[in-house]
Amino acid sequence: MVNEDDRIRPVHEGDSEPLFETRRKTGRVIAYRVFSASVFGCICLIWFYRMTVPVEIGENRTGLDRLIWLVMLVVEIWFGFYWVVTQASRWNPVWRFTFSDRLSRRYGNDLPKLDVFVCTADPVIEPPLLVVNTVLSVAALDYPAEKLAVYLSDDGGSELTFYALTEAAEFAKTWVPFCKRFNVEPTSPAAYLSSQANGLDSTAEEVAKMYKEMAVRIETVARLGRVPEEARLKYGDGFSQWDADATRRNHGTILQILVDGREESEIAIPTLVYLSREKRPQHHHNFKAGAMNALLRVSSKITCGRIILNLDCDMYVNKKTSARDALCILLDEKEGKEIAFVQFPQCFDNVTRNDLYGSMMRVIVDVDFLGLDGNGGPLYIGTGCFHRRDVICGRKYGEEEEEEESERIQEPEMVKALASCTYEENSQWGKEMGVKYGCPVEDVITGLAIQCRGWKSAYLNPEKKAFLGIAPTNLHQMLVQQRRWSEGDFQILLLLSEYSPVWYGKGKISLGLILGYCCYCLWAPSSVPVLIYTVLTSLCLFKGIPLFPKVSSLWFIPFGYVTIAANAYSLAEFLWCGGTFRGWWNEQRMWLYRRTSSFLFGFMDTIKKLLGVSESAFVITAKVAEEEEAAERYKEEVMEFGVESPMFILLGTLGMLNLFCFAAAVMRLAYGDGGDFKAMGLQFVITGVLVIINWPLYEGMLLRKDRGKMPISVTVKSVVLALSACTCLAFL
Repeated sequence: MVNEDDRIRPVHEGDSEPLFETRRKTGRVIAYRVFSASVFGCICLIWFYRMTVPVEIGENRTGLDRLIWLVMLVVEIWFGFYWVVTQASRWNPVWRFTFSDRLSRRYGNDLPKLDVFVCTADPVIEPPLLVVNTVLSVAALDYPAEKLAVYLSDDGGSELTFYALTEAAEFAKTWVPFCKRFNVEPTSPAAYLSSQANGLDSTAEEVAKMYKEMAVRIETVARLGRVPEEARLKYGDGFSQWDADATRRNHGTILQILVDGREESEIAIPTLVYLSREKRPQHHHNFKAGAMNALLRVSSKITCGRIILNLDCDMYVNKKTSARDALCILLDEKEGKEIAFVQFPQCFDNVTRNDLYGSMMRVIVDVDFLGLDGNGGPLYIGTGCFHRRDVICGRKYGEEEEEEESERIQEPEMVKALASCTYEENSQWGKEMGVKYGCPVEDVITGLAIQCRGWKSAYLNPEKKAFLGIAPTNLHQMLVQQRRWSEGDFQILLLLSEYSPVWYGKGKISLGLILGYCCYCLWAPSSVPVLIYTVLTSLCLFKGIPLFPKVSSLWFIPFGYVTIAANAYSLAEFLWCGGTFRGWWNEQRMWLYRRTSSFLFGFMDTIKKLLGVSESAFVITAKVAEEEEAAERYKEEVMEFGVESPMFILLGTLGMLNLFCFAAAVMRLAYGDGGDFKAMGLQFVITGVLVIINWPLYEGMLLRKDRGKMPISVTVKSVVLALSACTCLAFL
């Protein structure tokens, strides 16, 4: 859809310089391909060893040994297969570089209208002050104010969030001009003021004072849970839309234009709109996907921006030219026409120096997504993404853009009807139009559907991160988040067969991109072989059953090479991405914890849904600041447990099992002749590494006394289960 007054006309018609360029680092890619070929060769040798050695010494093996050997073969075949799948996102990486100065020369301020969608759902988990900081950061983007509109979707239907937005609308009259005048960055008030360690000048001090006063009012209202009467009187048109019996799951559509940037004003402020779509208990609201689609329809009748940016409510603008960077790709006259959306990485500003919980996912951000871009484009990850409106609404590549007259709706009720809970009935919304429904990771299948309509996507990862959010600050939050992601990705592959990248993408997107999607879709099932491998290695060490060739055997070479080379390359890659050695070690720990807890539970949840036992639920990751003691522990990189969870019981049991098995093997080695180590050297190393990597877990279970320790009930259950397993095995 193209508004007649939103045509983009180059200021300099003859300027044909590209607005961005794509670079490839051929030497690095060739070197990696040689390395990966050597690893794959050793993987094949490992498979050959597993399939041939039992035949040679079959008479010396018991039935249990043969079964274990067969299980190890199956598991190692899976590891090799999954490793091959992951290579698809590493063989063809590309780097994008934009030229915003050329964009300015060519178009000036004649840029397309930009609508920004910020989504929130719960004023307790997502505090209103956090939300308005994101809104204010977007309002201060380096973009013409009359072309920019910010929409806040409040799926919680909270008066507290609306009140906070009214306060932000007033403060924006000071904050936006201040940012423009003094070139402020980041444009979130909280982030900017906290970053000014050297103090503020008099003007900034005045702005800081106004912000702090606003913050106190918002936090006071949030704490008391009610809006002051003077605010209700001032914004009566807005608050009057709440019925007396309205709840977060049962209320009518609430729509209020707090700032109309389309009207001429002395202070240029972007349009600011609050929307809480209608919700009724008898109608499924489709979570965030439903909120996004309501925003698409409502915004089309207010500002109808050709470009849409969607952000999570905690993702503030860190680089104010990010919109111009995205437009360099979308408006490029040669290659930009085939790009449907531009994805920025999801980064965080509250991670510790060594990234205690592996939240940054450095390798995915700095390596894997570059490879996906080279294969046709990255996934749509649900935040930090610039879309073409008509594409997300269903336009196929090659179809002409529909021209639509800009129509300013005077009757709010007509617009509110677009956000009613019955509007989508018997329509293509959530199917062929807008964000897809039916999956916890609706963003991924939406991006896949767009790419399967012939479009490509692009990945921008500038040195200065475009957007920064809040990462989980305790282990349980991180595992819950990863559980939802892995479950949703696996559902795409297993349950939503119509959107399975293997079948849906065949013939529509490249094989490399199909494998790139499968890499994430297979997160959940990968938990099973990892669990089996870690348990079998420890238990067989405890029982004295060798699983790998002797250190003196030539067959040990492929096992040793894969183990050492893969981990050495992983460390070098992590350091190249800007991490630290301790950060890499933390990442390995989280790799193990995710696969033996959250991914495993995501796998089981999907299987239960397949069997009709349970339904998926959308879980919001908490963005509330931790208690002061917990916050201090996080800064000191002390792992936070604190709650009883089935995932913690599983992690605790596995950790204690590794410890008991390793201790028993060391005792046997101490009283033996060293034969055990010669026969099971690699098992000693693997189990020993598992024990070392679990040290924070043992601290939380056995040594710590603070409130962040592992609950005693979890510790007792884990120890009992681990001891029971060892006792049963001892009598086999």
